[in-house]
Amino acid sequence: MTETDRTPLTVFERHESNVRSYCRDFPVVFERAAGHHLWDTSGRRYVDLLCGAGSLNYGHNPPAIVERVTSYLAAGGPVQSLDLHTAAKADFLERLTGLVLEPRGLGDFVVQFPGPAGTLAVEAALKLARKVTGRTDVIAFTGGFHGASLGALAATTSPLLRGGAGVPLTDVTILPYGDAAALEQALGAEARTPPPAAILLETVQGEGGLHTAPRPWLARIRELADAVGALVIVDDIQAGCGRTGTFFSFEDAPALRPDLVCLSKSLSGMGLPMAALLIRREFDRWAPGEHNGTFRGHNLAFVAGSAALDHWTDPDFTDRAAELATEIRTSLASIVAALPTRAAEVVGKGAMSGLRFAEAETADGVRRALFRAGIVAETSGQGHVLKLLPPLTMSLTDWKEVADVLGDTVLTTASGVPASAAPTAEGRTAP
Repeated sequence: MTETDRTPLTVFERHESNVRSYCRDFPVVFERAAGHHLWDTSGRRYVDLLCGAGSLNYGHNPPAIVERVTSYLAAGGPVQSLDLHTAAKADFLERLTGLVLEPRGLGDFVVQFPGPAGTLAVEAALKLARKVTGRTDVIAFTGGFHGASLGALAATTSPLLRGGAGVPLTDVTILPYGDAAALEQALGAEARTPPPAAILLETVQGEGGLHTAPRPWLARIRELADAVGALVIVDDIQAGCGRTGTFFSFEDAPALRPDLVCLSKSLSGMGLPMAALLIRREFDRWAPGEHNGTFRGHNLAFVAGSAALDHWTDPDFTDRAAELATEIRTSLASIVAALPTRAAEVVGKGAMSGLRFAEAETADGVRRALFRAGIVAETSGQGHVLKLLPPLTMSLTDWKEVADVLGDTVLTTASGVPASAAPTAEGRTAP
């Protein structure tokens, strides 16, 4: 029985909104997943380097996390609890604080659960910064992606997303990412505009094309924010939870010292909806109920998130994740070296890396060829960047096999070398 016989794609075309996007690039129906693999309804296996746009840092259905969640359900634990106290939430809070926040100098932060989506963490951060400072404007940066709800969208620079807003997107000033001169002009002693409530940034831009913030620029953000009384908000929704090599993406920039940190995606460990806003305690100025949401008490996500934190007590996991990040960068550098000069460059950081091509058509061609070879990967940065987000649990052996297919595909697609003269992924089975 073919895939089309079992689950026709016309079902989605007939009943689902035209807004769907990823499925247009990967037009098959998936029905099973484990680790770094997906299977479609025809039984074909794919390597997943998309990983739920970074929400599956530990892979699909990690057995230890699944077992914890199913045991909780079998025992009759509450699933939805608004912001009522639950044992599942208490365990998550204690483990997050003890295993992650305190060892990283963030022990004075409290946690707000704004709802299931990352954009809700950004909305809460923006509202709180404005409440604390009594100001309205926020500074954000080109290439930033912070969500599609209106407040977060005002700080997001995607023309496509902004065009769908339907109303003016105000009270956010967009500056060039990484540009120290523009930052000084907006916030320095000669600035001609009122100081902002907050500065919102990603230290590694996911959807913006894997730009990585210069460390001196991050330090200057903190200095200028302190000088004008603005809060620093780090959106670590995609770059956090180990994706760049450390739990938070800003750990190698200690001078940044964020006041608010937005988390989501891999925080729950297995893709369950969950978001959190980390708040420096002195800025926790909310009145009870002043910001709320029905699904801020998703206990399955608390249980899964607690189980995921076990990884961060295991030196073998952190060592292997660091080795994987190094191997990814080495593999990509080797691929670039085999291409004509300036055909591509390695971008990103750790296991949030990729290749930037001069032409978006090249990146998309590589993406399509990879999918034919059984590898799912997306593009970002207005289509110029092939972005790779393998699970942190992927073995070095499996990565090297994937990297071989990736290298063959890029060489064939991006170098102009005819397929008959270049190594090819044709006929190879992705590991």
